[in-house]
Amino acid sequence: MTAPMEVAREVANAVLYEGYLLYPYRASAAKNQIRWQWGVLMPSAYAAAGHGEHASSHSEFLLEPGTDPVLHLRLRFLQLQHRSGGDGPVPEFDEAVEHEIDSVLSVAELLDTEQVIPVSIPGGTETTDGVTRQRWPLTGEVRLSGQRLEGPYGIVHLSLEVINTAPWVDAEAARHEVLRHSLIAAHTVLAVTDGEFISLIDPPEWAKPAVKSCRNERTWPVMVGEAGSRNVFLISPIILYDYPTIAPESPGDLFDGTEIDEILTLRTMTLTDEEKAEARATDDRARKLMDRVDSMPPEMLDKLHGAIRYLGETPRTSRAPGEPDPIETITTPGAPWWDPGADASVDPDTDSVLIAGVEVAKGSKVVLTPRLRGTDAQDMFLEGHTATVAAVLLDVDGNTHVAVTLDDDPGVEISAAHGRFRYFSPDELAPLGAQEMSQSVSPSEAQS
Repeated sequence: MTAPMEVAREVANAVLYEGYLLYPYRASAAKNQIRWQWGVLMPSAYAAAGHGEHASSHSEFLLEPGTDPVLHLRLRFLQLQHRSGGDGPVPEFDEAVEHEIDSVLSVAELLDTEQVIPVSIPGGTETTDGVTRQRWPLTGEVRLSGQRLEGPYGIVHLSLEVINTAPWVDAEAARHEVLRHSLIAAHTVLAVTDGEFISLIDPPEWAKPAVKSCRNERTWPVMVGEAGSRNVFLISPIILYDYPTIAPESPGDLFDGTEIDEILTLRTMTLTDEEKAEARATDDRARKLMDRVDSMPPEMLDKLHGAIRYLGETPRTSRAPGEPDPIETITTPGAPWWDPGADASVDPDTDSVLIAGVEVAKGSKVVLTPRLRGTDAQDMFLEGHTATVAAVLLDVDGNTHVAVTLDDDPGVEISAAHGRFRYFSPDELAPLGAQEMSQSVSPSEAQS
């Protein structure tokens, strides 16, 4: 089962090092002294004191089993290692050491019972060329159990908990000291043979009641691998969508997936030689990053500027082959091409878009039906909410965007006064009147 597990490695590595080092990648930067990352599991006694971080994570997910399904589980995390000594500009720093804990279990072993996988990482001290590296021991557990759900589909409901069991006494200790006894960026990769996982983001209709019963605390389970495959699951501490990928244009780690590679690369290029020297001395991964940026050829930098993943047409711009563009651009003299006022034919206050046969414009009532795959994960909480259209907008690429305000938002007037709206594509909206009409017509009436 090694090959399926390796499918997830590239994305899992991005999760593992998200926030590990941040621009300007120097030990003297305050953000790199705090060392804040996702998926930090602290010792229980310290977490119980209410410092805002936790000792465990809990995940629940679903499996369609075959005759004899087998799970390959891999827990991955970082252990901090304190480096001191040497003649460089950075006398000490907490580096990271990767760890993986593998286990193979038959799903039959998990039904109506709990299997415990121990986590034990030794400490130690090593000195080479005057540089000393010290690690502290880590202990923990992975608890996995299963339950077959009632019904015709034979679904197995699986629960997975990762716990830091390291002993700790001082509940008010400095955080940087406790981090040395913590599992950092902890996440789990699961592969199954003779079975398939069920997406929690985009499940089939028959599985939705079971999906709603799943409880996930500080984790986000998603499918990984080739789109449509269902044999590898990533239980991530970061919100992702199913089948996440690393942009092929990205030349290497920048340790901040919320930023844009081009922006971070250009900013890194502006560092002085002294600043780059400090970054190189801070951490070996920072050294490789600096070397990559300094040697990046112009054509590689050009690739970072952007890429078209797909081409599509919105309802506003779709037309039959050979049909002329229905939108005639009327240029406003003296206005640059990117200025909204450059095209006098566009007016957000009066423009409209056809959705489900209904003309939607400013003031129209709509129901939000956001796509749950490949979109902002927070939008799922808005599904089914009603909203009022504030404007219909057309960007320079000819795509239509609808700005809305939520009807149940108590701060809607303040948001509107500041021009702050939520934006959706037309296919993520349903006209309120049209939806009410479809609900009021029974299937027999519709057929007649």
